Amino acid sequence: MDGESALAVRFEAERPRLRSVAYRMLGSLSEADDAVQESWLRLGRVKPGEVRNLAAWLTTVVARVCLNVLRSRERHPEEPLGVHLPDPLIGAPDGDPEGAALLADAVGLALMVVLETLEPAERVAFVLHDMFAVPFDVIAPLVERSPAAARQLASRARRRVRDGAPVPDPDRARQRAAVDAFFAATRDGDLEALLAVLAPDVVLRSDNGAARGGRAVVLRGAKEVAGQAVMFRALAEAVRPALVNGAAGVVVAHRGRPLSVMAFTVTGGRIAAIDVLADPARLPDVTAAFLAS
Repeated sequence: MDGESALAVRFEAERPRLRSVAYRMLGSLSEADDAVQESWLRLGRVKPGEVRNLAAWLTTVVARVCLNVLRSRERHPEEPLGVHLPDPLIGAPDGDPEGAALLADAVGLALMVVLETLEPAERVAFVLHDMFAVPFDVIAPLVERSPAAARQLASRARRRVRDGAPVPDPDRARQRAAVDAFFAATRDGDLEALLAVLAPDVVLRSDNGAARGGRAVVLRGAKEVAGQAVMFRALAEAVRPALVNGAAGVVVAHRGRPLSVMAFTVTGGRIAAIDVLADPARLPDVTAAFLAS
């Protein structure tokens, strides 16, 4: 095997981790793939022997590409939606072991929503340090700060995440039991049962996309969320259980046409957050593989 082929093999071994880094920074699967591909192109322009630690070098390059994308978003924001949900990672609850392992390592969608609210440098510092154990002296030049200032960026982001993203139950069976109870109560129109399965301070966020008026729905509190759930009683029959970013969730589809993806954060056996992607422009792409299975 020649040097170029050997390098390609090593790069492919790094690709899943690089894609995970980029996805957590950008929340977009297509942009994450673009960032990883850009790192491969830049690697091709490096002279042999210049890269001593390939994994670290590629991580730094992907992070720099992602930071540029995040800064570009800030300079050229799209029409505000109030809440923008990242692309969900969707798999079957009883999928293949490899796919299940990837989903098990995924970050919950509620946490990803909080990451969307961070400043670019905060997001990069937090993702690299807290999720991938990159030291601050490596992060500092990326975000154009001192190591101490980079540490502060990550600390500030960590507080935002802690305050905004409930920690899910690790037991996926317990998660699924709460989600099943939610839809059983929805089908029956049982308000009391809904209130029993929802945490008192539950938050429901729905990204409906520009095609539906460019407005998001945000509801807070068990009574508000339960009232909305009863309105969607008819959709309960179109629910397909799924793993959404490694947690119990569902895809709602009618005759093969996706209507929404719902991610649930279950804490202490009760639903603390519901994140709904109902953007018709994005649903076909993010659900295609799942609905075809």
